[in-house]
Amino acid sequence: MQIINKPTSAYVGASWAMLGVGVLGFLVGLWNAEMMLNEKGYYFAVLALGLYAAISLQKTIRDKAENIPVSGIYYGISWLALGLAMLLMTVGLWNATLLLSEKGYYFMAFTLSLFAVITIQKNIRDLQVVKEYENPYEQGDVFLEKDDFLKEKE
Repeated sequence: MQIINKPTSAYVGASWAMLGVGVLGFLVGLWNAEMMLNEKGYYFAVLALGLYAAISLQKTIRDKAENIPVSGIYYGISWLALGLAMLLMTVGLWNATLLLSEKGYYFMAFTLSLFAVITIQKNIRDLQVVKEYENPYEQGDVFLEKDDFLKEKE
């Protein structure tokens, strides 16, 4: 049995704050950058892809750890999408005509955002498990009778 510790409110808040810092920092950098609009769109799209891919991959890894079925193709695509987002960001920044400090700024904001979104997804799942443990008769909007819950466990 996997033991899940309930994340503290401070940790959950810090995770959300880091996502805000990373994404807002990235977007403010794009807004103020002297680059063509299509370049700004490229970096924004790669950020969005990276965030979605990181959430999706964390979810599939957690599902597998909890013995929830995950298709091999979806698991592979999740890894591929995250790797592709990281590769696209790296290649885009490598070839960009930006100062090295600007490239570092975008890369660090991107990395911070990915880390934060993975942590937030983990916190959400941990809180969900703790909630189900504390009140096993409630599943989302459906309330189970005690006998139904006992039948599920058999």
